[in-house]
Amino acid sequence: MTESNLYALAVHGGAGNDLPGEAPPGTDAERRAALVEAVAAAAALLREGGTALDAVIRAVVLLEDCPLFNAGRGSVLAADGAIEMDAAVMDGRTGRAGGVSCVRTVRNPVLAARAVMEGSPHALLSGTGAEGFAAGHGLAMVENAWFATPHRIRQLERARARGGAKGSRSTGTVGCVARDRAGDLAAATSTGGITDKAPGRVSDSSIPGAGTWARNGVCAVSCTGTGDVFIANATAREIAALVEYCGLTLAEACAGALDRVRAAGGHGGVIAVDAAGRLAVERNAERMAWASVRDGEEIACAP
Repeated sequence: MTESNLYALAVHGGAGNDLPGEAPPGTDAERRAALVEAVAAAAALLREGGTALDAVIRAVVLLEDCPLFNAGRGSVLAADGAIEMDAAVMDGRTGRAGGVSCVRTVRNPVLAARAVMEGSPHALLSGTGAEGFAAGHGLAMVENAWFATPHRIRQLERARARGGAKGSRSTGTVGCVARDRAGDLAAATSTGGITDKAPGRVSDSSIPGAGTWARNGVCAVSCTGTGDVFIANATAREIAALVEYCGLTLAEACAGALDRVRAAGGHGGVIAVDAAGRLAVERNAERMAWASVRDGEEIACAP
């Protein structure tokens, strides 16, 4: 193994500040185990020469299917009691990106995002248009109620009692960044958004440059946190720009971009990998679940 052909991978399971008496579903140990499983599955693909794009999709699909995170099954509920999900993927090799927002019946939104990227001339589809596109490309579709869990239903009830989405700090957005043995980079992010959000609200997770970004030779980034602030600051793209144009290290760029998020009243975290396979995990929120691995090393995860 040489420095030029090593692989590197990181996943996150969301960052945020818990309200008193509010905690994400499951235990810390259960969430860590799910993240480690996702890393192991994606790393197995990279180890055999698979692509960064396939790896980030594999990891995020596993996390969307796990009810312990705010993505796919287990997503938070909007104000109308339904679940609306967002996801995006970006291929650093081609520079192409795809996203879906406000989908209610696509079992794995990240697969729909990839279908948009690879099977359409568009970068982002939303609502019923995105769902029709996903169904037309043979993706699994389910009833909206399939995504709901008792924990998330109770969470909506508590949010309403507190006065709505302004008091909600739901965590659990999932994401993955990867560098493969060929040096190609990719990133993917998926979320259910904010508990008690207005129907139609779009998160940073589905917007390339806001919550998801990848460019070969620079870095791949996946964000989590106060999504509306990440959108306004184009946080994922800013991290890449700080690396590419200002010469900052990946960790310095992530920390600097999060400082701007904090100054704008937000919080959250990021995972990133650069062209050399160096990983960065940064947060300014109380908690962020994550796991990572580099070629030849053991899997690391949040304490």
